[in-house]
Amino acid sequence: MIPHYQLPQFQKRHLGLALMLPVALVCGMTFPPQLQRATAQTPQTSGQNRPLYIRGKQQEYNSKTQVATVRGDVELSYPGRGIQATAAQAQYFTRERQIILSGNVYVLQQGSNSIKAETVTYLIDEGRFVATPKQGRQVESIYIIKDNQVDNQGTGSAPTTAPLKKTNQSR
Repeated sequence: MIPHYQLPQFQKRHLGLALMLPVALVCGMTFPPQLQRATAQTPQTSGQNRPLYIRGKQQEYNSKTQVATVRGDVELSYPGRGIQATAAQAQYFTRERQIILSGNVYVLQQGSNSIKAETVTYLIDEGRFVATPKQGRQVESIYIIKDNQVDNQGTGSAPTTAPLKKTNQSR
């Protein structure tokens, strides 16, 4: 039983909580969080499940088609494969095991290779990207290639070439 001298303080807290809870619920439904996070588990060839994180302003999931759609400032992170991406929209197709990014897509893989396109489809089981540009434009890709020829030079100077042989030509 609560002592009589603590009753008013307890009632104040209870009333404050009773007023705050409905306000918080209404605000939570009316004003969704800036970024929400969806996590999907995708098996690797090694048999381990690795998380796929997709964040955006709006998310929906269709349990019949098993498609998750994320819209608005989408950020995708797939650490198990070293993939990070941004887009206007992302769709994760669970059954087909693919991710379709659309709207000003930028994909960064392993911190070095990148793709810029209007639409990029990532085929999870194949580990393959398919990129398509806006009409009349091109896809841009940057691949970092280790060049063994340059690495063997050491000093970074141009390779030496054999001197030209002069031939006698009569005029």
